[in-house]
Amino acid sequence: MKILVTGGNGMVGRNILEHPKATQHILLSPSSAELNLRDYNAVDAYLKKNQPDFIIHSAGLVGGIQANMVRPVDFLVFNLDMGRNIIMAAKENGIKGFMNMASSCMYPREAQNPLQEELILKGELEPTNEGYAIAKVVATRLCEYIVKENPTLQYKTVIPCNLYGKYDKFSPEHSHMVPAVIKKIYEAKQNNATEIDIWGDGLARREFMYTGDLADFVFYALEKFDQMPQNINVGLGFDYTINEYYQTIAKTIGFEGKFVHDLSKPIGMKQKLIGDTKLKQFGWQHQTSLEEGIKKTVEYFKTSVLHD
Repeated sequence: MKILVTGGNGMVGRNILEHPKATQHILLSPSSAELNLRDYNAVDAYLKKNQPDFIIHSAGLVGGIQANMVRPVDFLVFNLDMGRNIIMAAKENGIKGFMNMASSCMYPREAQNPLQEELILKGELEPTNEGYAIAKVVATRLCEYIVKENPTLQYKTVIPCNLYGKYDKFSPEHSHMVPAVIKKIYEAKQNNATEIDIWGDGLARREFMYTGDLADFVFYALEKFDQMPQNINVGLGFDYTINEYYQTIAKTIGFEGKFVHDLSKPIGMKQKLIGDTKLKQFGWQHQTSLEEGIKKTVEYFKTSVLHD
């Protein structure tokens, strides 16, 4: 099958392209210089020329809380443009299969955990990344509307939990929690620090999955795409406390100092766990344990990030 992967230079895209099953397909992964997803005519022309059978849309402007708060216009408009253009151009060009990568930030901030797929638009979004979330909601709904109008098309959405792994971003202004903590603990060990601070009491719970597992899900889903639900959460089905992430990363890096909780700092949501009922019915589950995933990510950090 000829598959177009958008965002081939991002963490999700690169893990998809590196998956062992990628060799069974012809994968197109143009860079943003080769294909500007914000230009509808360019997207349309690319699809007419290359005629992929299937599209995996994983491109997006992503960043941590800081970046989202400073640039809400960009996070809304860039992601909105990219999603709308690639989905509509795919539809106009008669492409039958489309996998839209969304985000668990589409769920209402006050919703009860575990978060079920039906909760989209059932409450207010988390204000810190609302722009990004709105763009993801629009793309998700657009896929639903297209299928409603034309049931022969399969335009479906994957909603992953938080991810970490190879090709993650480790710079403080862009990184999410796991890579940020890896960098923090690694530097503490290098500097012979005896203690590390954790924001809040460390009891807030988070679900982070190794990105290689999401890539594995993508190829599993490609083989049974007609059976995949319209919207599907992809995660672990359980979560860990912030303290547990710190402890696992410290153990992997060999940091033996102590942790000090800074209770004056914000902790964010108490819990964010996505439901896995549909995922279980679909018959897939993640393979990488937290220890194994952290080990691989620390290895990547040491060999690729520190030596760049």
